[in-house]
Amino acid sequence: MSPFFVMSLLFGLTFGQTASLCAPSEYTIHVEKRECAYCLAINTTICAGFCMTRDSNGKKLLLKSALSQNVCTYKEMLYQTALIPGCPHHTIPYYSYPVAVSCKCDKCNTDYSDCVRERVRTNYCTKPQKICN
Repeated sequence: MSPFFVMSLLFGLTFGQTASLCAPSEYTIHVEKRECAYCLAINTTICAGFCMTRDSNGKKLLLKSALSQNVCTYKEMLYQTALIPGCPHHTIPYYSYPVAVSCKCDKCNTDYSDCVRERVRTNYCTKPQKICN
């Protein structure tokens, strides 16, 4: 192997994870409750982007530590609460949602992420819309 190829390979393995494109991205969540008159469009940030992974086709030949299937996930997040307008007095009109402060490439945590597949698109309003920033 040429020295250039070996150095390129080592550089890619060493710094590939830091060069990934995993970062907070703007996203709009649509929230509505059956009892309330309006749908609330909330502008927030989520973690999205590309993370380096290794193909697991050779999993019988490799150590488990070499088989990393990383996803773009939350490093730091905070929760904010919004008030859904048009709710009757007997209904709790608040909705709490996550805001990504920073992101990282890591193993998928099923406590707060869907790790299997993309969900069917259900992020839309069926009622008149109000915007929350």
